[in-house]
Amino acid sequence: MDRLATAWAIFQGLLLEAIPFLLLGVTIAGLARWLVPQGAWIGRLPRHPLLAPITGALMGFALPACECGNVPVARRLLASGAPLGTAFGFLFAAPVLNPIVLASTWAAFPDQSWLLIARPLGAFLIALLLSALLVQLPEAQLIESSLLAERRLSQPLSSIGLLERGAGLIGAALPDPQPTRIKRPQLSEVLEQSSRELLDLLALLVLGCVIAALVQSWLPRSWLLAVGSSPTLSIVALMLLAIVVSVCSSVDAFLALGFAAQVTPGALLAFLLLGPVVDLKLAGLFTVLLRPKAIGITAIVACLGVLLIGQWVNLWQL
Repeated sequence: MDRLATAWAIFQGLLLEAIPFLLLGVTIAGLARWLVPQGAWIGRLPRHPLLAPITGALMGFALPACECGNVPVARRLLASGAPLGTAFGFLFAAPVLNPIVLASTWAAFPDQSWLLIARPLGAFLIALLLSALLVQLPEAQLIESSLLAERRLSQPLSSIGLLERGAGLIGAALPDPQPTRIKRPQLSEVLEQSSRELLDLLALLVLGCVIAALVQSWLPRSWLLAVGSSPTLSIVALMLLAIVVSVCSSVDAFLALGFAAQVTPGALLAFLLLGPVVDLKLAGLFTVLLRPKAIGITAIVACLGVLLIGQWVNLWQL
């Protein structure tokens, strides 16, 4: 019973922490769709393999939402026909590069200037790496089927045929969209779609919080922190901890402050880098964007990238 009570308390904390940012993300996505029709700005986004993810990552500075709030915004970018690199750069980097997270990291570690530089830089590099790999996959193997169909509908018939729109079977990269007319959708339509999107994401968020709460209750954090002094094992342990606790990126720095003295610098940075990209809470949310294969690639590559960054920091700091 004690473990169930603990799991319930953790579940409530995770859910209450994430819901405001999920609402913020859905609101931003809805407002962007209504106030700025996609033809007015999607076509201006760079499609260069390097510039696209950089642009998406830098968009995080303007949107103060954590990883939960970034999912609906990234979904709206993909559905509107934005370059894949831009959407993925935003999805993976914005949870760390937004002003709230940067401020919270500075507030938690004001005396560790290296961490204030290493965290946003590391998040930026991880986002570029993930974007570069994911865009190599055909869209039909990368994007979730309903989102792919919605993305196809944003393309003109002169570029994307009716068969491709309806089935999403063509895996080749989409040509540049050439919108011929900018039309603002009706507010009622935007509200209906945003409400439906919120309910879908909320259901997945609840499932992710349940899993995270159960795992946290049956896997004591002390087991993971017991190897905190080992240069490599400490990084792996803190990566596992980041996946398990599934804490929001806007407050994870204060959680990390509680065990910063017991772990290596690389492990501390690994905790702050991996959580905003891969955790149990996000596993469900990512299913509205990506297919299982793409989610698996994201998790594996992110873990390997964070491990390498953590090892380099330990060689530099220790």
